[in-house]
Amino acid sequence: MQFEEFVGEVQNRARLGSQGAAMRAICATLETLGERLHGEEAENLGAQLPLALAAYLRLARRNETFGVQEFFERTAQREGQGIDLPDAAHHARVVIEVLQEAVSSGQIADARAQLPEEYDALFEAGSAGTMEVEAN
Repeated sequence: MQFEEFVGEVQNRARLGSQGAAMRAICATLETLGERLHGEEAENLGAQLPLALAAYLRLARRNETFGVQEFFERTAQREGQGIDLPDAAHHARVVIEVLQEAVSSGQIADARAQLPEEYDALFEAGSAGTMEVEAN
């Protein structure tokens, strides 16, 4: 999947008003995912993405352990002011949905194997699905 297509899909599915907003959601999600993955998994996942997107997986501090709620909180913080936790969670689910279409199913399976079961909903909910997020 090309860079423009990835960004366009996220913008459309998340119903974001601009490519800039879509990029903020993509960057926040990929960097947070990169933090959660261990070993070379972020690099392996990024190898199947356009370089401009792969960089966010690779730049993250890695080998951290945190739950899906923390994942959404970090994503919301990275997206910036004006993004509440439910919106950030929706954006993250959309980014993951597009990511799953952009890379091989084997690579997604490798990444998911590093994540606890609570992350399954992130990968299965999709842009039309619902997922419980604790609002703070």
